[in-house]
Amino acid sequence: METYSVNTEISADSIEIVPDKMEDAIRVMQEVAEWARGAGFRVWPQEWLTRDELVSDEAKPENFFIGMLRGRIVCAFILQWSDSEYWPDEPEYAAAYIHKLCVRREFAHCGMTKSIVAAVRRLCMEKGIRYIRLDTGLDERKIRKIYLNAGFKIVDIIDYENGNSMALYEMEV
Repeated sequence: METYSVNTEISADSIEIVPDKMEDAIRVMQEVAEWARGAGFRVWPQEWLTRDELVSDEAKPENFFIGMLRGRIVCAFILQWSDSEYWPDEPEYAAAYIHKLCVRREFAHCGMTKSIVAAVRRLCMEKGIRYIRLDTGLDERKIRKIYLNAGFKIVDIIDYENGNSMALYEMEV
């Protein structure tokens, strides 16, 4: 079995993103979330990572993607064409919105986020979409660093009454 290490950089054009893979994507999300909770990260509860919880008007089964590398599933995410929760004034197809981005542990520290974003960027270019956007908790320092290193910029912060804050990220295609 081929293994990847911190020093192995995945080339940006080697990831194939495949839509309409809801069951596979949810399995990867559950696997990564379970690891993250065990490692002490604040992450989605397992009960949020089900078909009933994740499928919506904006996240249909065809919006669930997996990333493939040499025949193996390396990541999963939801790619929406609108996001009424965090970007309510934006029309559909103004941007691609990445949610629940998860990289399997054996592919961590290989530049996988940059590769995924490059693949999403290629898809956006084909569709004439100008931005890629995502969100995460503002206090998630490691995740923030990953997204900033991938080329995103924080364009807004939403502060909630409970003391939590969300960072909204954007990248021009």
